[in-house]
Amino acid sequence: MEKILDHPIFLSFYGDDFTGSTDAMESLTLNGIPAALFIEPPTPQEIDEFRLKNPLDERSGSRIKAFGVAGVSRSLSPQEMDRELSPIFKKISRIPADFFHYKVCSTFDSSPSVGNIGHATDIAMQYFPSGIIPLIVGAPALNRFCLFGNLFARVGEVTYRLDRHPTMSKHPVTPMNESDLRIHLGQQSGRKVELFDIFSLEMPDAEQKKKIDAIDSRSGIFLLFDTLNQEHLLQTGKIVIENRGKNTQLLVGSSGTEYALANYLAEKGILNKPGFQAEAGRADQILIMAGSAAPTTHEQLDWCISLGFYPLRINTPRAVDPAGSAGEEKRVMEEALKVLNEGKSVAIFSALGPDDPEIARTKKIIENNRQGHQGTLASFQGSLLKRILEKKILKRVVVAGGDTSGYVSRALEIYALEVRIPVAPGAPLCTAHSKNPVFDGMEISLKGGQNGNRRYFESILEGKKLIP
Repeated sequence: MEKILDHPIFLSFYGDDFTGSTDAMESLTLNGIPAALFIEPPTPQEIDEFRLKNPLDERSGSRIKAFGVAGVSRSLSPQEMDRELSPIFKKISRIPADFFHYKVCSTFDSSPSVGNIGHATDIAMQYFPSGIIPLIVGAPALNRFCLFGNLFARVGEVTYRLDRHPTMSKHPVTPMNESDLRIHLGQQSGRKVELFDIFSLEMPDAEQKKKIDAIDSRSGIFLLFDTLNQEHLLQTGKIVIENRGKNTQLLVGSSGTEYALANYLAEKGILNKPGFQAEAGRADQILIMAGSAAPTTHEQLDWCISLGFYPLRINTPRAVDPAGSAGEEKRVMEEALKVLNEGKSVAIFSALGPDDPEIARTKKIIENNRQGHQGTLASFQGSLLKRILEKKILKRVVVAGGDTSGYVSRALEIYALEVRIPVAPGAPLCTAHSKNPVFDGMEISLKGGQNGNRRYFESILEGKKLIP
């Protein structure tokens, strides 16, 4: 297998949630690094035998040069991370690579008790020991910026410091009340966090090298990079690649990490961005399974319903109640199949925005039955979608919501994904690799609730990049 740097596999990664993992795979693929996303850690033999169904171009062939594992650590406690991450990192470490990336959300969702990035890094260091741990969070392509160590996110025409962001400052699990990532991460880790700020990125190369060499790399220190624009990502990629360790270098950060590395490799002439196929063609119909209550998903549902998609709401209190779950699944399945057999597209959803009153009623049912919150409704939706697709085979499906995407993938026996076409940043249309021949080769979008504009579902139906 042709190498990009020192190993046949240039980069492996673990995504701390499902849709964020798709984002990392997309950023690699669009920058000319053939990649696949696995649901479980692959073996070296599986990596060697894996072939893309849609190769980037004739030069790259169908072999992959990067891979990731879709994870759930953003929702785990440190104790749960110990059980979950150690065996996964151990398996990934058996496949030699130039870099291993612990991929986190570009809004740095985390706290000491949930999704602790510092603790996850400590576990990763056991399998990918590194003197300096580059920390790249800014991703201009996703409207995420890091300046003087503070994280900013753009919404429409307004750029917010993250502790004043209308969504992230009020996140129900990991509210961002500190935008300085050195302080925020310092609450999760005993490791020192150094900053390579915007002024350092604009220094001459010799001065940058001197600054890097002056860092005490014996303690496994975080090195946070400012990022305002693509030029800063290019400089960051150069620094990281030229100062990487002899063994697999550990990286922590958003998909800005992949953009940084790929930008520099392209600048050096090592990578060529492929002429990626822009359209997949219009589907006769699609099915949407929305488990997200995000405002963006609400807008997307409203828009597609206005276009004639059939709206089908799940009675979520019944869906999570053991006494009513089977009956509700049967009701929704039968109604969906009736509409699909008429040739229409269907939007199945669990909520319309964060203020939907059904959310509180559903949570109360869960609490009364003393079941864990995580996965209860998402697992219902995964099972429901599988039963529908077994009766009505569709070419293209959309899933909205991180937890829902994970359960759908398991229900459909998907073991890997590859990018079919880019649609919206971080939310491509993918091709599924499934152990079940009914679902193998199906085109599927697994998107986060906030990804895309209001016309995202319409764009998936049309099989093209995001319609403005």
